[in-house]
Amino acid sequence: MTIILMQAAAEAVGNTPHFPISATLVYIVGFIAAATIGSIAWYNSKRPVGWESKERPDIVPEVEKEETPGLGEPKS
Repeated sequence: MTIILMQAAAEAVGNTPHFPISATLVYIVGFIAAATIGSIAWYNSKRPVGWESKERPDIVPEVEKEETPGLGEPKS
């Protein structure tokens, strides 16, 4: 009886679901990408009160603002 229970326990351990490593990597890479893109967007936005005189870090690219983004040339 004990041997049967031990075999059943061994099979149960081998059949347990596990979280794949690839899914973990997707979460980690996604978090890093979101934090990076969010930081760039924040640095390129209007500065909050008290941060107007702060300099932009060298790593953040300068993004030029368009008068009518996505709509083509403005009409005169």
